[in-house]
Amino acid sequence: MQGSGHGLPNLNGFVSRRMHAVSSSAEQIFPFSQFEQLRTGREIVRQEAEALLNLARNLDASFLAAVKLIENCTGSVIVCGMGKAGLVGKKITATLSSTGTRSHFLHPAEAVHGDLGCLHENDILLTLSNSGETEEILNVIPAAKRFGIQVICVTANQHNSLAFRSDIVLEIGRLREACRWGLAPSTSTTAMLALGDALALVVSESKGFMPQNFAQFHPGGSLGQQLKPVAEFMRHLDEIRIASDRETVRDVISKSARPGRRSGIILLVNEQEQLTGIFTDSDLARLLESKQDSVLDEPVAAVMTASPLTVSSDSIFSDVVEILSTRKISEIPVIGENLKPVGLIDITDVIGWLPTENPTAEMTKEETH
Repeated sequence: MQGSGHGLPNLNGFVSRRMHAVSSSAEQIFPFSQFEQLRTGREIVRQEAEALLNLARNLDASFLAAVKLIENCTGSVIVCGMGKAGLVGKKITATLSSTGTRSHFLHPAEAVHGDLGCLHENDILLTLSNSGETEEILNVIPAAKRFGIQVICVTANQHNSLAFRSDIVLEIGRLREACRWGLAPSTSTTAMLALGDALALVVSESKGFMPQNFAQFHPGGSLGQQLKPVAEFMRHLDEIRIASDRETVRDVISKSARPGRRSGIILLVNEQEQLTGIFTDSDLARLLESKQDSVLDEPVAAVMTASPLTVSSDSIFSDVVEILSTRKISEIPVIGENLKPVGLIDITDVIGWLPTENPTAEMTKEETH
C-alpha cells in the first residue's frame, strides 16, 4: 500500500521493519522512516529549548557582573573560541559590534603564533569552552593576564581549568548534546549563542543604544533602508503643493500646481511659513458632492484639516511606514524647525514597504487625518 496523498509515511513498511528488527538476533541498523525523522527533529528542538529555559532561570549575579564589565570597557571585547564554539564566538562578536560594543574575534590557535598582538590592556577577553579544558584557549589566558585583561568565560560549570583562570564565570550547565550519541556540539553551542546575545543586547540597552545608532552600522540591505531617516525618502519642497491658509479654496487649487509626481494633498502655512493645516483632493470632492460650491471662494482655513499628523525629518523610515499602514493615511507632512514644512511622504513612494496584510483602502477625512 502506498502512502496517502497527504504525505504520510508508509506505515506498513515502518511496522515490517520494526518487526524484523525485533526478531533479529543480530543488531541491525534500519533507515529512518519519515515518522521517526519528524519525531527526532522535534525532540532535538525541544531539548535545546529546554536548555535555554533552564539557562534563563539560572542567570545570576555573575551575568550582571559581566554586563557591567563589558559596559565599562574602554577597549574592545576580544572573543575567543575553538571549533564550533569559535563559530558561535564569531557571531557573538558581530552582534556586539553591531549593537555598539567594539569587538574582535581572536582565533586561539592563531593567537599563540602572533595574533596576541591584538590584545590591549583596556580590553576584555570573553572565552567560550563547554569543557573548560580547551588547550588552545588555556594558552591564551596567561598572555591576557600579563596585559592586566580581565577574563569572562562561558563554560559548563565552575569546576574546570578555564573557570579557575577566569574573573567571571558564566555557567551554561552540564548539557547533553542533542545528537543521538551526545557528541556533536549542539545544545551547548545553542546555549552559548543565546547567552552571548543576552550579554550583547543588555549591554546595548544599558548604553542607551537607539535605532539611529543601529542604522549607522547597517547602511546596506533592507534593514539599512528601514533604519534611514525619513529625510532620505521624502519629497522635497519643490515637488510639493504649498499655499497660504489665507487664500481661498479656489486660489489654493489653481495656484499650487507642481510639475512631476502629483500628490493629493496641499500643505497650508501661515505668515511665518509654519504648517497650520492641509487640504486634500478628497476634501475638495466632498465639497462638490455636497454642493457647497460657494465655499470655494472662502478662505481655505475654514475647511482645512487643522493641526494634521506630522513627522520630523529625522524620524526613522520604518516608523513612518508603520504610521501610514496602521492609521490608513496616504500622506504625512514632514516638518523641520519651528513647525516649517520641509517635505512630504506619499504612500505611492513607499508602497513596497507596506505590510501586505494592510492594503491601502479608500480614505475618508476621518481616516486620513
